[in-house]
Amino acid sequence: MSLDGKILAAARNRLAANKRLAEEEKKRITERVYRVLPRVQEIDRQLALSVIEAAAAALDGGADPEKAVRSISLKNLSLQAERAELMVQAGYAPELLDYKPLCTRCGDTGFVNAKPCSCLLELYSQEQKKELSALLRLGKESFDSFSLDWYGEPGDPAREHMEIVYEICLEYARKFGDKSDNLFLNGGPGLGKTFLSACIAREVSQKGFSVVYDTAVNIFSLFEAYKFSREPGESVQSSMERYMLCDLLILDDLGTEMTTTFTQSALYDLINTRLCRGNKTIISSNLSAAELTKRYLPQTVSRILGEYENLRFVGKDIRLLKRDNN
Repeated sequence: MSLDGKILAAARNRLAANKRLAEEEKKRITERVYRVLPRVQEIDRQLALSVIEAAAAALDGGADPEKAVRSISLKNLSLQAERAELMVQAGYAPELLDYKPLCTRCGDTGFVNAKPCSCLLELYSQEQKKELSALLRLGKESFDSFSLDWYGEPGDPAREHMEIVYEICLEYARKFGDKSDNLFLNGGPGLGKTFLSACIAREVSQKGFSVVYDTAVNIFSLFEAYKFSREPGESVQSSMERYMLCDLLILDDLGTEMTTTFTQSALYDLINTRLCRGNKTIISSNLSAAELTKRYLPQTVSRILGEYENLRFVGKDIRLLKRDNN
């Protein structure tokens, strides 16, 4: 399982922002308490200086440095007791001004033993869902909201076929991992390919996997920018890495891009690189398996037909059915 660099950066920015807001709130509370209890401010100043005094006493090498450190410690305990009493008398909790990280596991660093903390992973999940929602226009798309009624009455061949497709997609999302297949979703427009892709994306991303969705047009445009720009920008390089390295890439609407020698080569590089790395890909297209052979390189078609599970979508255009029903 890998984390998407772009999404992780956004999550870390949110973590830093949350920490900054908490620190600002603590500063406001501290200033308010100091106005009411100036003696507490003076005690905090003395306690801060005592740390320096203790370090100096330990390093001084005088007659009895341990005695000096103990003396400073006893003085600190007395100051802390006085501070707590003053806070309570004024109606404040004694620990009100103490530093409390939002996350006690990582201390708001986002990492525990060089691994992402659960607090950072939660923000990562939220940021990934936000991006997928924008790209896929995620609304109510979920496996629970998928309706077979658009594919005919019970017993209709199209409905029975799409029930099998639905079950395969559901199982794929629930058991997604290193051993998962690649999927080739193909069929006419408006048959639910993007809908089920969104369902898979939602569920797989919630498990913590990195999921990237984009259209063929956008992907190949970025490949061109990366290939032909003398100095590709950081965002272009970052996007290229995301396409190649994410756990699950959803390449939507293959065949809508302008087919050129370059796009044919770029598609092969993308598919082959991800296959070699073991990263999973879902391709959706209006093109049939036979039509692929007319558009793309033989080695590309061979990999799609040989290394991807072919899911054929059938039925009537649901967008047109919805329009006619309104």
